[in-house]
Amino acid sequence: MEGLKIVGISFHTAGKIFDFDSQEFELTSGDKVIVETERGRALGTVVRNAREITPDEAPPKLKSILRIATENDLQMAHSNALREREALQFCQKCIKQRNMEMKLVRAEYLFDGSKIVFYFTADGRIDFRELVRDLAQHFRTRIEMRQIGVRDEAKQVGGLGICGRELCCSNHLREFAPVSVKMAKAQGLALNPTKISGQCGRLLCCLAYEYETYNEMKKTLPKCGKKVLLEAGPAEVISRDILAQKITLSRNGERFQMHINDLNKEINAAENKNSQAPAIQAKPDGKQSPSSPEKSRRRPVKTNQRPGKKNTEEKPAPSQEQKSSKESNGQEKSKRRRRRPRRRSQKQTKPAESES
Repeated sequence: MEGLKIVGISFHTAGKIFDFDSQEFELTSGDKVIVETERGRALGTVVRNAREITPDEAPPKLKSILRIATENDLQMAHSNALREREALQFCQKCIKQRNMEMKLVRAEYLFDGSKIVFYFTADGRIDFRELVRDLAQHFRTRIEMRQIGVRDEAKQVGGLGICGRELCCSNHLREFAPVSVKMAKAQGLALNPTKISGQCGRLLCCLAYEYETYNEMKKTLPKCGKKVLLEAGPAEVISRDILAQKITLSRNGERFQMHINDLNKEINAAENKNSQAPAIQAKPDGKQSPSSPEKSRRRPVKTNQRPGKKNTEEKPAPSQEQKSSKESNGQEKSKRRRRRPRRRSQKQTKPAESES
């Protein structure tokens, strides 16, 4: 089974990459080619070199490359770009005349000039049927109005970010990743909307670049408020510098900064010092001296005696009268125990006699 050669092609700068069958063409990154799409023919740029796959691994509805772009194709694409500016200006005039609450972003001509696509942003749904009629009568071609989001608007328009560089979405970012405020908190940034928002008004895409790195570096640092034991005494963690791996500690009202490696050494030294300290045992004469490791103590045997009182006096031997009284008491108790079952049997027989 013969394999297929697949190349990745993009139609715009930092746009999505689509797979096409290169057939017998030998293509490299940066080549201009003419391909067949669902909207018609288009001019694209190779951004991913060819790779071989089996027919089973091929994506559905795979289309092939028609030819390598010629000079005439490049001139047609340039003329279409000039026509796009004129179409954008005319559409903006029509929007102002009709007082439509929409912002026109960009106009795009298809490669063969069979359709013009207008991209716009709006807060809600807009009825632009009359606008499309005016545009169709003026340009004598098919018109398509497509509503996009604010992020897509920034991607198509471009601009400079707060860092002074070109926007990531218009330069190299091909897909938008989800961004949350949790990422800004993990990096210790001020939760000020003007500082963590981009030109589109949404959170900066660059917040997701270093989020995983910050989480990995935070695992080696103690949390704020934790108390650590140093050689000089206990201290409390006040703040952390995650990238520099430094910690600010407070001891007796004084603040000082330490690297995480130095802090671990201090903690280990303090633990070794406490473990090697000799135990103190008091002597009978009041002096104290180091003693050997304590022996295992046995639990005291429970007795009926009250704590604090000791019966040290010796009891006198019992006389013959006491012995005889004890023996008589024992015999009386044994007789009582023997008589108990007889009394119970008599109680049980009483109801039977009364019935008779």
